[in-house]
Amino acid sequence: MTNKVRYQDDLYRAVNGAWMDQAVIPDDKSSTGGFQDLADEVEEKMMADFAAVADGSKEAPDKYFAQAVTLYQQAKDFKTRDAAGFAPALPTLHQVAAIKDLADYNHRAAELLQQQLIDPPFNVFVDADMKDTSKNVINLMGPKTILPDTSYYAKDNQNGAQLLAIFKDMMSKLLAYTDLDDAAQKTTLAGALAFDAEIAKHVKSSEEWADYPKAYNPMPTTTVVEKLKPFDFENFLKAIFKTVPDTIVVADPRFLDEFGQLFNEANFANYRDWLYVLSLDSVAGFLSEPLRQLGGTYNRALSGAPKSPDQVKHAYRVTNAYFSEPIGIYYGRTYFGEKAKADVTQLVEKMIATYKQRLANSDWLSQPTKDKAILKLDKMVLKMGYPDKPEAIYDLLHVDPEKSLLENLKAMQIVQQQYNYDKLSKPVDRSVWNMPGHLVNASYDPSKNDITFPAAILQAPFYSLKQTASENLGGIGAVIAHEISHGFDNNGAQFDEFGNMVNWWQKADYAHFNELTKAMIDEFDGLETEAGKVNGKLVVSENIADAGGLPAALDTAKREPDADLRAFFINWARIWRSKSRLERAKMLLAVDVHAPHELRANIQPRNLDDWYTTFDVQPGDGMYLPPEKRVQIW
Repeated sequence: MTNKVRYQDDLYRAVNGAWMDQAVIPDDKSSTGGFQDLADEVEEKMMADFAAVADGSKEAPDKYFAQAVTLYQQAKDFKTRDAAGFAPALPTLHQVAAIKDLADYNHRAAELLQQQLIDPPFNVFVDADMKDTSKNVINLMGPKTILPDTSYYAKDNQNGAQLLAIFKDMMSKLLAYTDLDDAAQKTTLAGALAFDAEIAKHVKSSEEWADYPKAYNPMPTTTVVEKLKPFDFENFLKAIFKTVPDTIVVADPRFLDEFGQLFNEANFANYRDWLYVLSLDSVAGFLSEPLRQLGGTYNRALSGAPKSPDQVKHAYRVTNAYFSEPIGIYYGRTYFGEKAKADVTQLVEKMIATYKQRLANSDWLSQPTKDKAILKLDKMVLKMGYPDKPEAIYDLLHVDPEKSLLENLKAMQIVQQQYNYDKLSKPVDRSVWNMPGHLVNASYDPSKNDITFPAAILQAPFYSLKQTASENLGGIGAVIAHEISHGFDNNGAQFDEFGNMVNWWQKADYAHFNELTKAMIDEFDGLETEAGKVNGKLVVSENIADAGGLPAALDTAKREPDADLRAFFINWARIWRSKSRLERAKMLLAVDVHAPHELRANIQPRNLDDWYTTFDVQPGDGMYLPPEKRVQIW
């Protein structure tokens, strides 16, 4: 029998070790525990309600939910899907195959995107201008790679080579369903993989994307048009946006500079092959059951889950992808309610008050910077539980029971794409929510200076009336303060109270903040996990948010009449309990801006003096960190 793990040596294992020994990851999942358990419970509730509306035993609460149920019924009608087989995929594949050459493609690129969702060799979308968030601008970035990150393409990355082999095998089998002959199937796949390998040389890595203010590079449209040659970008813009703006925001200038190496006359056949393979990959999961299973092979390899979700769960998830906000509003109204919304809003306001006090008491910020930071908190917009009504896009989404599932999905994607493009001529809508009410998560948006707390996260172990105030503050309190802290992480700190990217810092304060940011990078960089080493730069923004959130929640807990700091720290560790498949853990280490859960639970308490007094942590204990190495920012 092993000795019980002590809190002083490993808080995460002391709290979650017994659970981890017993926990079993379901066959259709890549992880279990904490967030995932709550998400599974929400999904079960919603699937039961969908089934009830579908069989007529319950009435749809509104027209949006009714549309969602129509899509759900269509997605789970595998009798019809199996009978149709591969046929629904052929029209789009024929459109790709019919592109003659680069000149023909240039002539039809906008039409192919708008009517067939056949992508250009870059991504173009409309979003708020980072320096003037009242207006929308066109953004341009490179295409995505097949593998999760550019680092997977390194010659010594065996994981990348294995995943690519799985993708290649899956696509070979899918291509056999097409009307291409054997030789064409082989050359198409080879061309697609060659183009993908070329993309990986010219686009940003996840680590580079983690510094998102660097994605703001406004350029004259004339310059972008020139750099994108031989693609006819000017006529493409005119066809899609009707008027050509003077400026385009380029997210990745290196991609733009090197575009000619990726897209040119000599390489065009590979580009067309890439379009064909990606179009096939994107639709396989919405065809027959055998094709759904085959088309999920690569994603199962990425996540490590041995099985696909069953057909009913698949149907719900397809529906949720298109009607998430109306579903979230239904969830919030049914299972959360206005009283809980008011309660949690009060909790957030209490946490903001603590944060203001901590900023005011900061021993390294000058008064002018403090004043600006507190102003940012005053202007922070709170989106609690669920929105009052769905965004306007949901009035435009229609499901035709007479059409195939794939036809309906494609029609809705075209509507969503056009809805985004139409934003260019409209002011930014700050009322839009980043997350639906039934999502177990929370977010901060630096361009809106708002925090979103969906109803679904406001459950035990994060929050419960049955838990003590200290437990709730170690759970949802720390999560709330984490999101507030994103306003002052290495990215959020570059945006003002209106979400505009502007420097509101005194020079000496910002220099010191950057030193503290570097210390936070160093604290995590190279830490060993079962899946590999942590990249400190990739996870720094989330770690700064944890480093601000945990002490702010702790301060609030200490002011409670029955403060119990042991319970506070124990529930902090409990909310992070998680068990993941190794494949998923490896992928997250490469692409996720969050540190592994175990490290989030264990590293941040070591930076806090109260950790040592609460558990009598001494030099030599596993959770001891010398005072000079403790990183304290907010």
